[in-house]
Amino acid sequence: MSSHTIVLASRNRKKTKEVTEILAAVGFSVIPVTNFPDVPDVEEDGQTFAENAAKKASQVARQLKQWVIGEDSGLIVDALNGAPGIYSARYSGLGATDEKNNAKLLADLASIPDEKRGAGYLCSVALANPDGEIRIACEGTCRGRILHEANGEGGFGYDPYFLIPEYHLTFGQLTSVVKHRLSHRARAFAKFIPLLQGIWGEF
Repeated sequence: MSSHTIVLASRNRKKTKEVTEILAAVGFSVIPVTNFPDVPDVEEDGQTFAENAAKKASQVARQLKQWVIGEDSGLIVDALNGAPGIYSARYSGLGATDEKNNAKLLADLASIPDEKRGAGYLCSVALANPDGEIRIACEGTCRGRILHEANGEGGFGYDPYFLIPEYHLTFGQLTSVVKHRLSHRARAFAKFIPLLQGIWGEF
């Protein structure tokens, strides 16, 4: 690997695309873990986003003997006592898809009025060295509101239902340029990148 190449422990293609775009802007290229077919899935059994991000980074780093970024993120809905939370990707159970997860979210919020549909996205990012030691851990958040209907074709997950009030647009409608400034992932990586650059400067 070149000195500016790093592995991302994610099998989500759209998430990988976002992280790749964010890091490309500062001179890092990303290799998805899917390029290494022998690496098994990491069981996301942590109690927090931070625990899951660290576990992904650490386990994959030890297996590949490379620097690895782990990322875990999800939606926290006020009226649902923080659900779906760390279960965001599998909210609708076995065989969960974005469509099924969104359908369950809308059903669970069916009786909730607009003024009580506040929610936030949270993103945890961790960096592990080739020995699996966590060298960086950062989080970013973004507040919004859950709509009754989808708006926009962009993003993934719950994005078309997540309204950013100050823009009057959902994450599904925002351009990637704007989303890379506003999103929970963008805010987490804004903290992460200077620390990553500092570590890379050690070599």
